[in-house]
Amino acid sequence: MTTRRNRTRLSAVIGAVCALTLTLTAHSGTAYARSDDHTATRTALQALQAAGGPGAAVHAGTEGDDWTLSAGTGTFGADRPIRQDEHLLIGSQTKSFTATVVLQLADEGRISLDTPVETYLPGVVTGNGYDGTRITVRHLLQHTSGIAAYSPGIPLTVSVQPPRNPDGTYDPRAVVRTGLSLDPVSAPGASFTYSNTNYMILGLLVEAVTGAPAREAVRSRVIEPLGLTGTFFPAPGDRSLPLPAVTGYHGARLGGVSFWTPAAILDPSLYGSAGAMVSTLEDVTAFYGSLLGGELVSSASLAEMTDTTDSGVGLGLASRQLSCGVRAWGHSGGMPGYFIYTLVTEDGRHASVMTNTMFQLGTPSPQMLKVVDTAICES
Repeated sequence: MTTRRNRTRLSAVIGAVCALTLTLTAHSGTAYARSDDHTATRTALQALQAAGGPGAAVHAGTEGDDWTLSAGTGTFGADRPIRQDEHLLIGSQTKSFTATVVLQLADEGRISLDTPVETYLPGVVTGNGYDGTRITVRHLLQHTSGIAAYSPGIPLTVSVQPPRNPDGTYDPRAVVRTGLSLDPVSAPGASFTYSNTNYMILGLLVEAVTGAPAREAVRSRVIEPLGLTGTFFPAPGDRSLPLPAVTGYHGARLGGVSFWTPAAILDPSLYGSAGAMVSTLEDVTAFYGSLLGGELVSSASLAEMTDTTDSGVGLGLASRQLSCGVRAWGHSGGMPGYFIYTLVTEDGRHASVMTNTMFQLGTPSPQMLKVVDTAICES
């Protein structure tokens, strides 16, 4: 457990995730927590760790007064509490970074949210019932494009996999084509269906408009201006996690016994602008706080991002009403070995929680929601 000040104002998160394949080895662990306060959060965190991975941690607090609790271990077989400055895969929280860049480009007049994607990416979204002249940038951002749900690289999730390059990387256009080989689920704008393909297309749009890879746009426009030194958008082929890092695990729970084996890191080009990024609990909290605090996009664009539909989802953000009557915004993210969720409120309260596994079945989403809700309401 650690107490530490955050370096910037905070905001909100929720979202959608990737799944994971189950494999086996064995687990034991010790719980760590503060002895002086945050009792309800400590109890909720221990329940998450019991249902989740070898370890779990929450970084929370109010503006200028942060604290961190850890339960279990960041490395199986060791006695090592997870810290707020350790690197992990943040999965679909990448989408909030991508959406921020898209809204910045809208602020600059370089794109329009209600312009068809065909205008920026001719011929990319077409065929198999898809029509890029009817799907707008807003539809992609809000997952209302009608594009089918798709999480490549995980056989138990989807049977259709994109072709892999000889060096083990993936061409984002090939990943998009594979996603679009699945039939549409609705007409554009008719309903919400969460799909990584939407944000892979947005990454191509950012590249077309800026002339640089989406990862470079995120780095120069978001990561560097905010001073997020623990945050990275890896290049294709870079499967490393900078130290210090939390080890991610595949796992299963059978008859009260947990089994763990380290999760292989998928090539970042497979998820790209939909889920490739690496960060820390501390940095993602700072990012969402800065975004909701108006530091990254105009007030008009922030209003667009936080204008949620009946699904609770806006443009790269989603909202949640907490048990203490406060509304918060943010996103969740999952990759093999990692599951993370961040929420921040307008009055500066915030919480980022993670566990170092992501089950194919029985993902501990209710326990994670309980930790975030309790941590914010207890702050």
